[in-house]
Amino acid sequence: MYKGYLTDIEGIKLGHCEDSNALTGVSAVICEEGAVCGVDVRGSAPGTRETDLLKSENLVEKVHGLILAGGSAYGLDAASGVMKFLEEKDIGMDVTVCKVPIVVGAVLFDLALGDPFVRPDFNMGYKAAQNASDHDKTMGCLGAGTGASVGKILGNDYAIKSGIGQASIQIGSLRVAAITALNAFGDIYDYEESKLIAAPYDKKEKKFLNTMEIYEKKTADYNAFNKSTNTTISIVATNAKLNKPGCNKVAQMAHDGYARSIVPVHTMFDGDTIFALATGQVDADISFVGALGAKVISRAIANAIYSSKSIGGLIAYSDVE
Repeated sequence: MYKGYLTDIEGIKLGHCEDSNALTGVSAVICEEGAVCGVDVRGSAPGTRETDLLKSENLVEKVHGLILAGGSAYGLDAASGVMKFLEEKDIGMDVTVCKVPIVVGAVLFDLALGDPFVRPDFNMGYKAAQNASDHDKTMGCLGAGTGASVGKILGNDYAIKSGIGQASIQIGSLRVAAITALNAFGDIYDYEESKLIAAPYDKKEKKFLNTMEIYEKKTADYNAFNKSTNTTISIVATNAKLNKPGCNKVAQMAHDGYARSIVPVHTMFDGDTIFALATGQVDADISFVGALGAKVISRAIANAIYSSKSIGGLIAYSDVE
């Protein structure tokens, strides 16, 4: 396991809520003072909320809340619960007549595991916001990672259970942290250890298979995504002083962490999305922050595998290591 948590960044709170029977949930980040936010979407099947306002040329600079959720597009409803929570705390963008909480987010597809008719909703989002604290140290099968899995080219019979991973790093006074809800189509590597840690698993042979080797042997009309769809969604947070274009650049560079740790990645049936948050306390070079962002993303991906347990009929890394 790698060290660190998203809440190592001062000013950021994290909370979760899940339905352990239906195997879905939501993770909510609360930034009471607001945080500058950017985003980069690389997957071709994204489910997102309010990402257009994060474009560098658009008005809003800071967000007050962010969700990562299961439930596919249905799960975006959870953001409304976070908005309500923030409104009750008088937190939001002052528009003269009231304050409007700015809440962005992304969802992953977990409907193929558990109950597809139970999804993160308003109430679940509200509870996740209520649960948010500045010392969250939870990982594994909770929140947005409750129904997450990886290595799905052969369907759930071979897939590996995944979940939420976190990690952080500190260089001098600069801190960079990440949280990932890992729900990838591809194989997962611990990049720093050069080690395969999750892939389709042959229970009879008791070994990992290689997704790309399986893919290469399939006919051209084989639908690799007919039994599951995917999406890995993440947040990189830093105490650096960054503007919105800077946050967008950090989010872009952080996707290198996906490419190092997930093979293949950014497919037509992944909605891979990374948000970047900056709380603005420390001067830092944007490129350095982005490089560290990719590093903590890779570490969070590995931790999502290391910390998950067998549920929903799927085995976990701890069962096969």
